[in-house]
Amino acid sequence: MKYKGIILVILAAGCWGTSGVIADILMNKGWSPLVASFYRGTIGLFFFIMWYFLRFKKNWSSSPRLYIWSSLAGVGVAGNITFYFLSIQASSIAVAATLMYTAPVFVLITSFLLKLERSSWFKWAAIFSVLLGIILLTGAYNTDSISVSFLGIATGLASAISYALFIFAFKQAAAIGKPPLILTIAFLLFCLILFLIADKQETVAVVTSPDLGWFVLLGILGAGISFILYLIGIKLITAATAAMVAMVEPVTASLLGVLFLGTNLTVIQFIGMIIILTTVTVLSVKQSA
Repeated sequence: MKYKGIILVILAAGCWGTSGVIADILMNKGWSPLVASFYRGTIGLFFFIMWYFLRFKKNWSSSPRLYIWSSLAGVGVAGNITFYFLSIQASSIAVAATLMYTAPVFVLITSFLLKLERSSWFKWAAIFSVLLGIILLTGAYNTDSISVSFLGIATGLASAISYALFIFAFKQAAAIGKPPLILTIAFLLFCLILFLIADKQETVAVVTSPDLGWFVLLGILGAGISFILYLIGIKLITAATAAMVAMVEPVTASLLGVLFLGTNLTVIQFIGMIIILTTVTVLSVKQSA
């Protein structure tokens, strides 16, 4: 059962990494990050609705708190995916994916501020280690020749903060209700938000575009199948194991970016990426121990 869980989480993380590459391809074709985000969420929503209705009686809940936390999770995932795609467009998929995985650090800082968790030398060392990794990854140590634009850094970190909100809100909702209902509510709000802010003409144009297949694949891999695989898999393994295995996403995104998009990392950027991913993994393991 343990290995089954690991395989499912690896598949989910691999799907997320691949979806970032697909989004990059679509944006290189001229499509807006907002439109790509909208279709990723909308197609994913169909999967969650079907999952929800498979066991309607067990999944249903009338708790107002569940709907509030699920809606906050929807805001979080909408910001996470949209800022992630914007960061890919402004920097590179390797940088965007790595910055997004600094989310546990923001969860930790928020826990300090809300006095939900005690600080320690180890936790502060982890925070500074991630900051060092970000500086090396983005080239912020040399302001004259910074390797990543401010927009790329800002949207990448905004993606991480949004991801942290999603994690926190989803955990609160999961204590009350079932994942199929939570994801259905979250992605309904996700789709509403993106529909309101995305270009309507461009959104409609996707339906008759030759790129429609890419958008469908983006939604299937990036939301529909991946979230279901991840949530089933994480029940079979510890949170610490899931945190380590989920690092497949930025690694997959980076490798596919090099192979298919021609993106490259300098040695210093690569070192920064390793520092961030290693620190976040160790922190996640310690937090769930």
